[in-house]
Amino acid sequence: MCSVNEDFNIDSNSRLDSDEVNTDAESSYLQDLINGKPVRKSNSLHKMKLEGNYSKVLVIYTGGTIGMIRNERGAYVSQSNLMDLKVKSYPQLHDPTAAEEYGIMFPDESIMVLPDTGEACRVVYIIQEYNPLLDSSNMTMDDWIRIAMDIKKAYEEFNGFIVLHGTDTMAYTASALSFMLENLGKTVIITGSQIPLYEARSDGRDNLMNSLIIAGNYCIPEVTILFNNKLLRGNRSSKISTSSLDAFSSPNLSPLVKMGIGIHVEWRNVFRPSSIEKFSVHNSLNHNVGLLRLFPSITVEVVRAFLSPPIEGVVLQTYGAGNGPSQRKDLFDEFKRAHRRGVVIVNCTQCSLGQVDPSYETGRALVDVGVVPGSDMTLEAALTKLSYVLSKKEWTIQTKRNMMKANLRGELTVYKETKFEDLDVVTAIIKTLRLSSSEEVDALRDAISPAILCSIVSEGNLEKLEIMRQFGAYLCL
Repeated sequence: MCSVNEDFNIDSNSRLDSDEVNTDAESSYLQDLINGKPVRKSNSLHKMKLEGNYSKVLVIYTGGTIGMIRNERGAYVSQSNLMDLKVKSYPQLHDPTAAEEYGIMFPDESIMVLPDTGEACRVVYIIQEYNPLLDSSNMTMDDWIRIAMDIKKAYEEFNGFIVLHGTDTMAYTASALSFMLENLGKTVIITGSQIPLYEARSDGRDNLMNSLIIAGNYCIPEVTILFNNKLLRGNRSSKISTSSLDAFSSPNLSPLVKMGIGIHVEWRNVFRPSSIEKFSVHNSLNHNVGLLRLFPSITVEVVRAFLSPPIEGVVLQTYGAGNGPSQRKDLFDEFKRAHRRGVVIVNCTQCSLGQVDPSYETGRALVDVGVVPGSDMTLEAALTKLSYVLSKKEWTIQTKRNMMKANLRGELTVYKETKFEDLDVVTAIIKTLRLSSSEEVDALRDAISPAILCSIVSEGNLEKLEIMRQFGAYLCL
């Protein structure tokens, strides 16, 4: 599913394959280069520039702070037809000498080449700029569809995709794309900046450079957000700061990638589909969805008005672990009536950390009137998932409610009322060996997980296998 070029092999649990390739075809090398064919004789990092070892990345520039400049009044505004010129002026983003060499392969395209970063492939990239450029606060569902369709059009031609986007609604776009891009097999990264790329002091250059490195060299088949040297799952992320360069957080899932002196990929956290299907885009969304936040003394008139037609889906923001005012019979009657009309109501907590737990009486009362527990989904993920699920005309209303509880793209943790017995084995061993550090515990888990997985597979117990996956077991072991 993850591919770079026909000439490159991808290991699903590692970076691009760097095995040496037979060099007997010396005589045909120059002819292939002239004909525009990607050539790889060796993955030696010292020979990449000469032997055409590259990956191709499409950068879709939609707008946002990353490409803004100050106008005469000192306010940041978007400026069209400037990104290409500016990017080419930054040595950390463009190597003009390498661009001349790779330009032989792309004579009709304005390419940029990332300087040699020591990775398996040189990254050749093209910037596709939207007209007009959009501030992310002006983004709509139609714009999400446009981005998804642009990725679809270029899917076979490029090895990875980057979307330059404003930060204000970035988490909404990332969440929506994660559902719309079905059976995704390539890396899609959404990034931007808090300070414009063209400023002397900007986080945009590092964010773009790091995105290019990952999109061109690592097979992480998800829609992600890269910010401040961290790669986060897009549908697990929210913007948490307007002023910090560390603007995004993924409270209920650790980063997929941390970039320091080296690049550490947490492969066990990378979400991979359970079946191999052809990539496709679901290019319709249901607009009749909304967010309803509970607050003390909220009136029944407000709730009734919000749940009235044409509304078809609601993300209900409740207290704590998914609790509502269970003594407010008037409110619960409205929820019940909306449920009977076919409105899908999803319960998400107002807290950023933790999940909805229907074991509380006040939370169970919402389940009893038809409200679907949303586990630990972010509000952005819940809303966009609801829009996606409700647009599936082939699904019944009950199927749609079940899908809101299912883990489709790694957006939620499936709630299990019972403990998984095999995890007690790990706990017992930890206590017996008196392990204390997280490193020791991780090493123990890595050592015994394959044996536990093999035992479960031999039993054919899919439920236990799913629980293991939810607890972070790497099934490719």
